[in-house]
Amino acid sequence: MSPTGGAEVLLRCEHISVRRGRREVVRDVSAELRAGEIVALLGPNGAGKSTLLDALAGALPVAQGRVQRHGRVAIALQSPDLARRSVLANVMLALAWWGVPRAERGRRARDALRAIGAEHLAQRPAGTLSGGERRRVHLARTIAVAPDVLLLDEPFAGLDAEVRANLLEDALSALRSTTRATLVVVHDRAEAWALADRLLILIDGRLAAEGSPRDLLERPPNLEVARFLGFDGRLEDGEELLLTRPPHVALDPAGPLEGRVTRAVPLEDGVRLELELDHGRLYCVAPVPAPRPGEMVHLRVEGGARFPLTQTMSRVPVD
Repeated sequence: MSPTGGAEVLLRCEHISVRRGRREVVRDVSAELRAGEIVALLGPNGAGKSTLLDALAGALPVAQGRVQRHGRVAIALQSPDLARRSVLANVMLALAWWGVPRAERGRRARDALRAIGAEHLAQRPAGTLSGGERRRVHLARTIAVAPDVLLLDEPFAGLDAEVRANLLEDALSALRSTTRATLVVVHDRAEAWALADRLLILIDGRLAAEGSPRDLLERPPNLEVARFLGFDGRLEDGEELLLTRPPHVALDPAGPLEGRVTRAVPLEDGVRLELELDHGRLYCVAPVPAPRPGEMVHLRVEGGARFPLTQTMSRVPVD
């Protein structure tokens, strides 16, 4: 159970389907957001994440089902468009649009900029900001209006690794609130792991899995979710199919399995190895110096996700 399991439900959708034109993009999705939690919405490109977010915000009508909202809902779209004014004026404009009294706007705008690590930008013209700075101001505008439910569509998109990591760190503290529910659409699984108490995984418009990051990594409910979560190794083991991620596989001279290195890709902190075995293919990360393609190695597997082989063979992609 989520640590916020007894908290107030601030947004709930029940069996909603959403169309864009004639195409049904979201199908029969039920979910809820509770006060105090940050939930990440993940899925492959085209899964319907942004469409679902728009429907939860009320920007798109639902074709079936219903959405219940308690309190004020704010959505920050993916594009961080800013007016040709100062950073502070941009945040104050959002507050004015929400009907915040003029006397409160300056203080609340500065508080929001401070929370996201952008107070020093207050007097800068919006046109002079870098991509990461624009993202911070975009987040500050939404935080400043103090919504009960905050919906964010890929707030870290288009940033390089260092800028994204710094913004993630500041966003985590800025978004955390005991009274607000936050739903964040993310593209990168690492972003979800850094931010979220709970994950919603959308695949082909349907809610394929829900749970804490740890629970879903340790026990993915089905093959489709496991593949999406990075279980790229596969090994037939008797009547079962074992799917693995690189951390589940380690080179070990005394290991019970033997494989041939078929590919070696240098990484920042090691080498990613592709290993061909008699009954499958596995991946691991080895320290430098690592075995070269063509070499035989021994290895062991600890963990992974098991599925009945007879039920999953037809659905397993062949590398």
